[in-house]
Amino acid sequence: MYLRLRLLLIVLIIPAIVFAQKRVSLSGYMRDAETGESIISGVVYLKEAQQGGETNAYGFYSISVPPGTYTVTYSVIGYGTVTETIKLDSNRTYNAELHNKTALKEVEVTSRKDANVKNTEMGTISLSIGKIKTLPVIFGEVDILKALQLLPGVKTGGEGSAGFYVRGGGPDQNLVLLDEAVVYNTGHLFGFFSVFNSDAIKDVTLIKGGMPANYGGRLSSVVDVSMKDGNMKEFHGEGGIGLIASRFTIQGPIDKNKGSFMISGRRTYIDILAKPFLTGRAAGSGYYFYDANLKANYILSSKDRVYLSAYLGLDKFTFASTNSSFKATIPWGNTTGTLRWNHQFSDKAFVNTSLIYNDYKFAANFEQNDFAIKLSSGVKDWNFKSDLDYFNKYNNHYKVGFAYTYHTFIPNQISGRADTVVLNPDNALIKHAHEAGLYIQDDFELVKNVRINAGLRYSWFGQVGPYTSYTYSGEQKIDSATYGTGQIVKTYGGFEPRFNIRYSLDDASSVKAAVTRTYQYIHLVSNNGTTLPTDLWVPSTDIVKPQEAWQYSLGYFRNFLENKLETSVEFYYKDMKNQIEYGQYYVPNGLRDPQADFVFGKGWSYGMEVFINKTQGKFTGWLGYTLSYTNRQFPDLNNGQTYPVKYDSRHDISLVGTYERSKKWTFSGVFVYSSGNAITLPTGYYFIDGRLSEIYSGLNAYRLPAYHRLDLSAIYTPQHKTKRKWQSNWVFSIYNVYSRFNPYFMYANIKGTPQSGGAKITIYEVSIFPTPLPSITYNFKF
Repeated sequence: MYLRLRLLLIVLIIPAIVFAQKRVSLSGYMRDAETGESIISGVVYLKEAQQGGETNAYGFYSISVPPGTYTVTYSVIGYGTVTETIKLDSNRTYNAELHNKTALKEVEVTSRKDANVKNTEMGTISLSIGKIKTLPVIFGEVDILKALQLLPGVKTGGEGSAGFYVRGGGPDQNLVLLDEAVVYNTGHLFGFFSVFNSDAIKDVTLIKGGMPANYGGRLSSVVDVSMKDGNMKEFHGEGGIGLIASRFTIQGPIDKNKGSFMISGRRTYIDILAKPFLTGRAAGSGYYFYDANLKANYILSSKDRVYLSAYLGLDKFTFASTNSSFKATIPWGNTTGTLRWNHQFSDKAFVNTSLIYNDYKFAANFEQNDFAIKLSSGVKDWNFKSDLDYFNKYNNHYKVGFAYTYHTFIPNQISGRADTVVLNPDNALIKHAHEAGLYIQDDFELVKNVRINAGLRYSWFGQVGPYTSYTYSGEQKIDSATYGTGQIVKTYGGFEPRFNIRYSLDDASSVKAAVTRTYQYIHLVSNNGTTLPTDLWVPSTDIVKPQEAWQYSLGYFRNFLENKLETSVEFYYKDMKNQIEYGQYYVPNGLRDPQADFVFGKGWSYGMEVFINKTQGKFTGWLGYTLSYTNRQFPDLNNGQTYPVKYDSRHDISLVGTYERSKKWTFSGVFVYSSGNAITLPTGYYFIDGRLSEIYSGLNAYRLPAYHRLDLSAIYTPQHKTKRKWQSNWVFSIYNVYSRFNPYFMYANIKGTPQSGGAKITIYEVSIFPTPLPSITYNFKF
């Protein structure tokens, strides 16, 4: 371990040593000419120097070359190329504005033409919002997380679910960020839709292998979502009317070319549409969700810019019986806020500093006559972070930064009343914690054809009192060690090396390898897949150790047809320690610390991913294939024997295609196939005193039938002889075209008694969408 760290430090602090002539820099920003939006991962290339670079998350770039006159090309897929002849006899600033070629419809999957071959990234894919909007979806609701589920290495959480599993990791092992704020709950409608309104989103990037050092706190993946900045030139609006929800977005300048804003909202009307059909006991029931996105930014000077982002989302389910006084209200949702300051220290140094807030709450309220009970859980964070990009004269791209988070965890709190008796606990189960990280990273070309991205991150976690230490021996025992409020009572920490290397075989192909170590200090512990309060975010304590993983990746990347066709094959192996589950006979108890019911074990996952992606032309799309194995071993589960996790499906195939037949019509199709998930089923029964009891198989010893489905969509865009400010299209889609009955779950029904001659076990399958599901959406833009 220490030898690895020493070698990594050498790579970080001793870049290629060049005794070179004087060098000058070309720096600036790349922006959308129509809106003023920053362009992420845009390519800048100096032809005579054969030197290039990319813009960062805020559109900034910096490249150093010997003095001279250069032909400089600015490009990114979906935009026209800008070429300038620039004389560099001293440091120079040039801000490039690129025109969007594709107007309403972007059809590309990656942000640059040869990114998969030239950079060091592995398992990293960017999806354009324009591409996502062409895909057929349930009820016409565009969903970026469902689009990510179509990529190799990403498995769905179930029919229609926005949950996902990456390379054998659990749902809590995905770091989902919205403008740098962590999103703890990504689903609306109990997970059927994601919380991301596509009209408010600019860019989506998935990292599932070779995670850079600036990301931490999760084992499996990063989903980095950026909201639109807002149009700095003129006012625009857009929206859509669908079967179950409508949305509207407006954006425009605060001060032309100096500042802008974007406000976006979405709400369902399921409750309104369903109300006339709800009769009898269900007449008082209802459900809706809404979300709102806000972003504003202002350029204070040529070197300073501030951003303010916010998100608010809420789901609310209500039930009021007309036959009794029983009432139920279940609200849950996220709130996030991000305040950022960009400062350019020089032509080579750029820093972003952020203050971030996020709050996830879940509550379930039940009332009947003089009886009431409330279950609540959630997590709240305050976060401060700062990241420095520094480009030296040898074109090393250094990133240095730190982050600090203060966590508050509410695990399954119960309160209520019965007549005059009030249950109001003193919040003894609420936990607090500090989390911090410090990192350094260098991306550089070691020698010709060899590029390295090496990073080292140190993470630290401290649990805060009040706190009572638990020890266990059979039944729970409570130690006498109790600590005061505010005192750090348990700490963890460790180094997390990250190393990616790329070797170019030629201009169109390369081989890459990556090694990544990660720690995860907070955990989502689930019980039987439910989304009720038994799914809890909990911190590491003296009982709950941090999760830890090593991941190794090796891949071959090759482009064809002048980079129009990208292909890759990646192999990975992931070793995970300190995995957490509920015990085999767990029963929810809101008055007891949930960690008393946890069991701990290890896991591992390995596999192969194939990705063939056509990015340009009238026909675009991709083919993804995953072969994978994911297992767990817990001493206290399954008699200590290894078992597959429920989302372990051997083969996954996704075929996605979009064909732009004309300016009026665009057609898309999605076909998915997946081996059946693992499940546990009863295999027998016995009677005790006339009562029937079931005998279950080993954990996840059986498989659901294979899952497959075909979805189709067509987009009709009316054309007008004269240019109009109002633009629109109609989206027609069909989900599950050939009526595949895909089981959502299976259950056993046992009939019979000893007196009747025995019992019979029958297994039933339940499907959520067994028939084709058509939808229609009207979208507009002005």
